[in-house]
Amino acid sequence: MARASLGRRTFGWLLGFVAIATLALFAVVHHVHERAEHAVWSALLGTEMDSIVQRMQADADYRWQDSDTLRLFLPDERKPPPLAGMAPGLYDAIDIDGERSTVLVRDVEGIGRLALVLDITDFEALEQLVTRWSLLAGATLALIALAMASLGTARLVRPLSRLAEDIQRLRPEATQQRVVVDSHGSSELYVIADALNGYLSRHELFVERERVFIDTASHELRTPLAVIAGATELALQQPGMPEAARAQVLRAQRTARGVEQLISLLLVLARDPGRLAGSHDRIALDELIVEIVDDHRYLLQDKELEIDVQGLPHCEVLAPIGIVQAAIGNLLRNAIENSDQGTIRVSLSNDATVTIEDPGHGMSPEEIARIYARMARGSGRDGGGIGLDLLARLCAHLGWALDISSQPGRGTRAILSMRPVGAREDAIRG
Repeated sequence: MARASLGRRTFGWLLGFVAIATLALFAVVHHVHERAEHAVWSALLGTEMDSIVQRMQADADYRWQDSDTLRLFLPDERKPPPLAGMAPGLYDAIDIDGERSTVLVRDVEGIGRLALVLDITDFEALEQLVTRWSLLAGATLALIALAMASLGTARLVRPLSRLAEDIQRLRPEATQQRVVVDSHGSSELYVIADALNGYLSRHELFVERERVFIDTASHELRTPLAVIAGATELALQQPGMPEAARAQVLRAQRTARGVEQLISLLLVLARDPGRLAGSHDRIALDELIVEIVDDHRYLLQDKELEIDVQGLPHCEVLAPIGIVQAAIGNLLRNAIENSDQGTIRVSLSNDATVTIEDPGHGMSPEEIARIYARMARGSGRDGGGIGLDLLARLCAHLGWALDISSQPGRGTRAILSMRPVGAREDAIRG
């Protein structure tokens, strides 16, 4: 669902406020105007009626002369229909003989019921004209207020939008990144920017410590690996070594070389992940899978397990051999560690997809979801090999796909899809 922007919400609030304020103002003005008009007519006609009554009581022969706007109806005089049944009081905006009039009806002792009629047609025309101009002026002021509110809101939100754009342009691999607040930004934006810049500084220090640790650990690991590689090389040169011992020494030599290459690739992943996709070897997956399975058979001791390597078609990929060994080895080791008895099946398809199915304990949908969440965050450890989180990062940089499906008590299936030689070469040319 699309969310409304802060500027649109603010403008909507201002629009509602202006509309309510305008309606309230017009209602108040209209009420005050009506009451003021009633008071004016009451005072005007009342004063004139008092003057007429005084003259009629003082002079029996006095006769009122109607004017263009003011008429007097005596008790015995024929009255227009609206006046005939009117009780004493003040009546505003009454139609009499086609003219808008205000009428004051009064019972005078000794004279009878008098009706004083004031023609207010011209006044109402003027009043309507003033009302129209007032409405027009009010609408114009409201539009001006809304335009100013719109401009003010846009100016208020613009620094926030620019700050959001600067944050969106931040790159995880870059250093010395800072966000700058627009000169028109509010003090709150400066607080947000300072907090974010402080976080970026702490993040850079953390990343630098991680890189230093990886560099130091990698160099420290290379020394014993070099000793192991040298010792195995000398051992293989000894004459008369039994074949069983020679196989074990060769296995140790291959493992040491694979770990050394994996360390180099992890250094690349820590320093410059973009170089990872450019480093590759031509690997025969069918042959490499057999070697990986043989290297992991020692984990089957004390378990009623066997590994079934189904007929593997010849398939080649271009990828870092250390990563391929670590990825398949990690999945196979997880299958062995989470199974007690039965058969682990390893298969390979022509599109360089390796499938490992185990008869182990399996996982619930919630556990699978947590694994994918850890893989997406790049956090968490599963205790084996390079870990699924790191494996997911490697797959992302190499364009591979990793899918894990499982059911409690029915085992787990891991599918690792790599690019065969043809697809990789097409991608490189593209």
